[in-house]
Amino acid sequence: MGPTGVGKTTFIRYATDQSVQNIGRSLDSDTAEIQSVKVRHPDRSKNRGIIFVDTPGFDDTNKADIEVLQLLADWLMNAYKRKKCLSGVIYLHRITDNRMAGSSLKNLRMFASLCGDRAIRNVVLGTTMWSKVKQEMGTQRETELHDKHWKSMLARGSKTARFGDSFDSAWKIVDVILECRRADPLLLQEEIVDLHKPLSDTQAGRTMCWSLQKLLTDHKKTVRNLRQEIRCNQGNPAHAQALRTQCNEADEILQEIRKQVRKMKVPIQRRILSIFSFRKSRAVSMINYLHMRR
Repeated sequence: MGPTGVGKTTFIRYATDQSVQNIGRSLDSDTAEIQSVKVRHPDRSKNRGIIFVDTPGFDDTNKADIEVLQLLADWLMNAYKRKKCLSGVIYLHRITDNRMAGSSLKNLRMFASLCGDRAIRNVVLGTTMWSKVKQEMGTQRETELHDKHWKSMLARGSKTARFGDSFDSAWKIVDVILECRRADPLLLQEEIVDLHKPLSDTQAGRTMCWSLQKLLTDHKKTVRNLRQEIRCNQGNPAHAQALRTQCNEADEILQEIRKQVRKMKVPIQRRILSIFSFRKSRAVSMINYLHMRR
């Protein structure tokens, strides 16, 4: 898992020894649906098959964030009902990113909210694209991730690793997960299947709603500012028209965000009930900590 373009598909193609010549050549998301591939572990002595599952990020260019969350929820729910728990999750982050903000931070929050405390022990936080950054700079950014953004996850048992764009590097990371020897359900799976919560009432759903509300507030401000600029530039018709075009585009985005917010809102009666039913779950999310770290 991870944001669009961090190398999720690249990782799986290296691990499964597939061609990597044409990966990520487009600005569009390479993975629009959840895809899986089964291979044998390269170490014959382990005598086991491994299923890799490739997922779209929450900033997917082909799907709204709500659609991505629903896609993940459906897949995880069906797997859990068949008594299939994930051995672990590899969450990837570009070491070339000079700071954790925007899309990367949103993806991390969503990831934490759907994992929960128990499953977070089976997570490897991996960094990619080391060949595109100077070693000293990469190490500095890695330290910041460990000491700040990933600190809570690491304290709860997550591991870290560097992915070096090779078959061997990919399998070293997979083996870190296999060493855990315990497959815990994700918080999202427990909430939907065991507690019978609708997606909008899960921790991941509430995190999504929080993100959308923030996005809604930001876009409202953008539209207000553009309208103010239009009023101030009536004496410059060409510039005013360009601003109107920007305003119309921003307004369309605003309406789409409003639709997504309405889909994710939970009635107050259901929220009260969820407070009590949530106590039955053994899994606890770390999302409140991540919100405080923004």
